[in-house]
Amino acid sequence: MEPSREQRIWQVVSAIPAGKVVSYGQVAAMAGLGRQARFVGRALGMLPSDHDLPWFRVIRSNGQIAFPEGSEQFRRQVELLTKDGVEVANGRVSMSRFRWEP
Repeated sequence: MEPSREQRIWQVVSAIPAGKVVSYGQVAAMAGLGRQARFVGRALGMLPSDHDLPWFRVIRSNGQIAFPEGSEQFRRQVELLTKDGVEVANGRVSMSRFRWEP
């Protein structure tokens, strides 16, 4: 049986190495879903609370964190990225420095 769209997204996200980030669109392309970046966000939002997928390594293509600044999710993502070795300044990550290019 072929993996679902969600499973393909989760496989890509699980492969992102520590210290690297990718954009939602990049995940969609790598999962064979074309330009379905919004679907990637929805699929990551459906993850159960006890998962260990490194969802925090997925950000907007301009390097910006997608959550509203100051929200609990925003703070959590910044914390996890920083712990991962990714520098976050003003809610943004330098894609030229930290983008994963497999």
